[in-house]
Amino acid sequence: MTTDIIEINNFVVLIEQSNEAKPVMARCDLDDQVIGILFYGSGNVVLDISYNNKTTTLNNSTGVVTSFYGNKKVEFIHNISHTKPLYSVSIFSTLDNINKLSQQEREIFTEHLAPLLKAEEDFVQGPQFYMTPEMQRAISKVFETNYTGPLRKMFLQSQVTELLAHFFAFVTSGKKTEIKELEKEKLYDAREIIISNMAKPPSLNELSKMIGLNSNKLKKNFKELFGIPVFKYLQSERLLKAHELLKSGEMNIQETAWHVGYESISSFSNAFTKMFGYRPSEVAK
Repeated sequence: MTTDIIEINNFVVLIEQSNEAKPVMARCDLDDQVIGILFYGSGNVVLDISYNNKTTTLNNSTGVVTSFYGNKKVEFIHNISHTKPLYSVSIFSTLDNINKLSQQEREIFTEHLAPLLKAEEDFVQGPQFYMTPEMQRAISKVFETNYTGPLRKMFLQSQVTELLAHFFAFVTSGKKTEIKELEKEKLYDAREIIISNMAKPPSLNELSKMIGLNSNKLKKNFKELFGIPVFKYLQSERLLKAHELLKSGEMNIQETAWHVGYESISSFSNAFTKMFGYRPSEVAK
């Protein structure tokens, strides 16, 4: 596992990669009052957060964005699965640093992350949702860049700023519907079914029957919970898997396209290029 730590505009940014043959467990603590925004481009991480004799568990899989407030009394244990490569970007800022931002930037944090900035407990979870395609493209560019030295820092600064802008744009749009816990469980089941059957996914009606939720609620609440419609989620998962396969060299472009459910190479190539900003041939080894 490799962790690249850089400081950008007084934000501490962790760029992490892991492709280990066995699970990895990592512990960390905070030395201040911190706001964290974490983007998981790929991977499966179970995050156990301990504070005041309580434990909160966050399941962070490919495509998840999560945020939180924490202080010195909080311990984090990252349980990183070996079943999928980890690519994540984590952005941290102390409360003092947020107070020193320009008035416009400070107002964005204050308006949209008020429960974190005014936390009454040692740990408070903030917005958590599934990445938009724009966020996924930004994450991909972070891990694909060949820049080094000052140019790399300049480039990463632009990507971190872009990620924060997309994060707050999504949070600003808001979620109008309060989804019941039982329905959330069904929607998470739907997501797992999509991921497990991306090459030959069930139809919307078949999926709604499999999880016991009518198709209208499935469509509406899936987008509310994950920030993206069912079909676009499927397409995003296919392309993320394709990127992983091409980068590892496991399959050629033709095999990869078929594996994730594309019959047409041109359709696959166009969708891939639209999502990542470069063609499959530029990733394939």
